[in-house]
Amino acid sequence: MFRKAKSKLINWKATSNKALLVTGARQVGKTYIIREFLKEEFGEDNFIEFNLIENELAKTTIENSSNSEDLLFRLSALTNKNMIKGKTIIFLDEVQVCSNIITAIKFLVEDGSFRYILSGSLFGTELKDIKSIPVGYMDSFQMYPLDFEEFLIANGLNTNVLDRLKTNFEKLTRVDKIVHSKLIDMFHLYLIVGGMPSVVKKYLETNNLKDVIEEQNDINRFYRQDISKYDENNNLYIIDIFDLIPSELNNQNKRFIMKNLNENIKFNRYENSFLWLKDAGVALPVYCADEPKTPLILSKSRNLFKLFHCDVGLLASMYMDNNLQIKILNKDKDINFGSIYENAIAEELVSKGFDLYYYKNNKVGEIDFLIENKGVVIPLEIKSGKNYKRHNALDNLLVDSVDIPKAYIFSNNNIEVDGNKVYLPIYMIMFFEKDQIKDMKYKVDLSCL
Repeated sequence: MFRKAKSKLINWKATSNKALLVTGARQVGKTYIIREFLKEEFGEDNFIEFNLIENELAKTTIENSSNSEDLLFRLSALTNKNMIKGKTIIFLDEVQVCSNIITAIKFLVEDGSFRYILSGSLFGTELKDIKSIPVGYMDSFQMYPLDFEEFLIANGLNTNVLDRLKTNFEKLTRVDKIVHSKLIDMFHLYLIVGGMPSVVKKYLETNNLKDVIEEQNDINRFYRQDISKYDENNNLYIIDIFDLIPSELNNQNKRFIMKNLNENIKFNRYENSFLWLKDAGVALPVYCADEPKTPLILSKSRNLFKLFHCDVGLLASMYMDNNLQIKILNKDKDINFGSIYENAIAEELVSKGFDLYYYKNNKVGEIDFLIENKGVVIPLEIKSGKNYKRHNALDNLLVDSVDIPKAYIFSNNNIEVDGNKVYLPIYMIMFFEKDQIKDMKYKVDLSCL
């Protein structure tokens, strides 16, 4: 499958001499895409892979080695491939089980004999210290399930159609009616299948939603097992929170209500459990911002948030309605599509590097999402029904705040512009991109001193 992560791997190869860590939740395709990259860019004989869960000796070797020379000597004894300095690349998978991987990789990079890629899910807590690694030794990025654009390509959509759609997005010109209708159908399919590679593969092989749901249920079971395995002190709290995500999103305000966990317990008792799910990549918290002003992080409310699933297909499979998937395809009016639509949007934005917030104010009302881009706050409203032009809170916000130049409303309808309100088809969230930091060269002239 086409994955955008491969371009990040290729860029790392071309521009960096550091080690690379690829993180993300289980089953998002980290190991597969790294192997494909290594085969294509280095050749089958020029990379060595050690899975630290399956290969207990490799794990023990890393943990017990006294220095880089000793470690490399021991690793060479565990492979039947020649380790050639300056040519061989070493892939360490499932590194979260190795307690001193951070120290070990620092010494290995300093040695400079080989290049290194590490991969691991954030299940467990070993990788939480990754932020303490000196920037001179390791690059990193996080992988997510297939986004909607990757899903379309996996399903065979011609890239020329995507190019034309992007032009529509950039110029705000209406999409061809037939193309628009098919893209809406594909978006609804994405709500059901989601972006987990094994689930997408199963759908492409069988086109059978029963097989899709069974694969999704297996992944959700794996997640619950990992929670039980890796956090013995708090796993019951974490499992409770994980299981409540669908019902909490289905509430009218979609916020996580603490009393649904325990009427008498305080937020700080559960806080680490929420953070654990976030760090594991399983859940995506969207915090309330007290003010719609940049930088939003300064007005972030710590204990008011919505909690989305990392994959909308897995979320859909967790709902108790056995016919939900068929109802989505049939656009059944009895379904609350709002939470499912919002989950898909949250996934897309997070995978593109956006920090997500929502806004609620007694005077204004509630705005689904706030994001920051190019130094301004941008409100986003997600509409799943026919009344997509009914958005009182958004209208109030645009009147109340002079600092917000434009707002976007995503719905099942075609492109339309009404003053500072831009209406976009729900699928066009795939074209939202975070503004990249550009070179800003500056030098103070000290010659006069």
